[in-house]
Amino acid sequence: MSTDPCDGCDTPVKIRGGIGDFWSFFGGSDDAEGMLLTFDSDGSEHLLCYDCIEKLPDEPTAADVSALE
Repeated sequence: MSTDPCDGCDTPVKIRGGIGDFWSFFGGSDDAEGMLLTFDSDGSEHLLCYDCIEKLPDEPTAADVSALE
């Protein structure tokens, strides 16, 4: 499992994928600490930790993510 910084608060976010997750994938664990949000309106993608996701409104936009920074 690798990490990338959260686009809202810069804390490291564990992301799933790659060979490092091979055995944990079969074991059913989900250690991911965030989510990648993609906005169709402008095509932007933002990796956010769950704490920052909770701060967003129900129908977030890329501007809402920028406001977290």
